[in-house]
Amino acid sequence: MNKQLAGLKFRSRFFCNQGGYHDQFRKSEHHSARDIRNIYGLFQMSLDLAVTLGLVNKNVAKQVGNVKKVKKRVDFWTKEECEKVIATFDLSDYHEHFAFMLIWLLFMTGLRFGEAQALEWDNDIDFENQTLHVNKSMYYKNANEFYVTEPKTKASNRVIALDDDTIRLLKDWKAVQTKNVPSKYVLSYNGLPTNKSATYHVITQHSKLAGIHRIKAHALRHSHASLLISMGENALVVRDRLGHEDIQTTLGTYGHLYQNANKEVAKKLTNTIEMPKENAQRKLTGNQYVKHKE
Repeated sequence: MNKQLAGLKFRSRFFCNQGGYHDQFRKSEHHSARDIRNIYGLFQMSLDLAVTLGLVNKNVAKQVGNVKKVKKRVDFWTKEECEKVIATFDLSDYHEHFAFMLIWLLFMTGLRFGEAQALEWDNDIDFENQTLHVNKSMYYKNANEFYVTEPKTKASNRVIALDDDTIRLLKDWKAVQTKNVPSKYVLSYNGLPTNKSATYHVITQHSKLAGIHRIKAHALRHSHASLLISMGENALVVRDRLGHEDIQTTLGTYGHLYQNANKEVAKKLTNTIEMPKENAQRKLTGNQYVKHKE
């Protein structure tokens, strides 16, 4: 117990006295910033307990603070880049038709990958009302171990309106899928829900064919948000389609993409108010202007 307490006190002094301990620890142990935040969190909890038990007087880790989380700029495909990618698919080939539908649906809806995996024809696609219902996600370990889970947050439960093109393409894909390998899952070519590995290979192969940079599957969600913003949609619309818990999440992730919004507003304001003609007669009344005493 004394050795443990001595070690705890030593670490406490280290955290308290070394202003740059984050960088030193990261360089010496080759840990990522995320690892350091997790380690710090556990250490701070340990010191809180030590204070409660009377082993130390105060939690010095709180004086130093954790590693700040650096927000990375999101990676995505632009509309033009997506057009180049989808042009590389041969829809007469069953597997390529599936791969095309995978990319298209993720790009045009902004679904999380787990949400897309869990989509079922009968329960989640409403062709008549042209909507897609998100009410579940999927945990997928391998072809023998996968199951439906709750969505990420309450806000993840949502209804996404689908455009005419997506409805038409979904109908085409359902007919092709039913003819080849019927499945209850929308994104399936072999009867099983698709997986990230397959998506990775699709993106890698076809981004190379299109001559554009490769992105991760989740970046197709970012691509949808970018598309909406480029179309002039406000952050509330983006939030609702993506299923964010609050508007801060949306602005925190995509706020930098709105940098041209101010200029666009200025353009829209041009000629909004009709200017009076130069030769128009103006009849003023005596009380129209009031002089203020200084």
